[in-house]
Amino acid sequence: MNQATATATDAPAAGLRGAWNGIAGRLTNLISHGLLALAARIAVGAIFFLSGRTKVDGFLTVNDSAYTLFREEYKVPLLPPEFAAHMAAYAEHLFPILLVLGLFTRLSALALLGMTAVIQIFVYPDAWPTHLSWAALMLYLIGRGAGPVSLDRAFGMK
Repeated sequence: MNQATATATDAPAAGLRGAWNGIAGRLTNLISHGLLALAARIAVGAIFFLSGRTKVDGFLTVNDSAYTLFREEYKVPLLPPEFAAHMAAYAEHLFPILLVLGLFTRLSALALLGMTAVIQIFVYPDAWPTHLSWAALMLYLIGRGAGPVSLDRAFGMK
């Protein structure tokens, strides 16, 4: 095959590749880091905040069902169930609120990633697809930060 034949054969592929790359570029501009970070912050925040609300009555009074859950189902090693219930309930309120506000985002996502690891390893080891999807969102936030619509940005933090 000579150079002219090779160039003629590659032309449709190059045109298709160019069109695809143009679409990909427009999507990259349309779906910015700011949009991804905001969506990830709200998604992770909602998951953990709603879980935290099931563990309390009223504002932050840990309920009996949370104690029972930590005594009978969760059984986190090295932590007394009562202490673990309080820590989980408080963490599932504090860190999601910080995430949604975009304040101390990397630290909050890291704390919730740690909770996810504990849940995965000690509580629900077969739920790895769910936990992996949570972890991916949190890793994005840890690695890239809260984005432009955040208190982190307003306070000059990365």
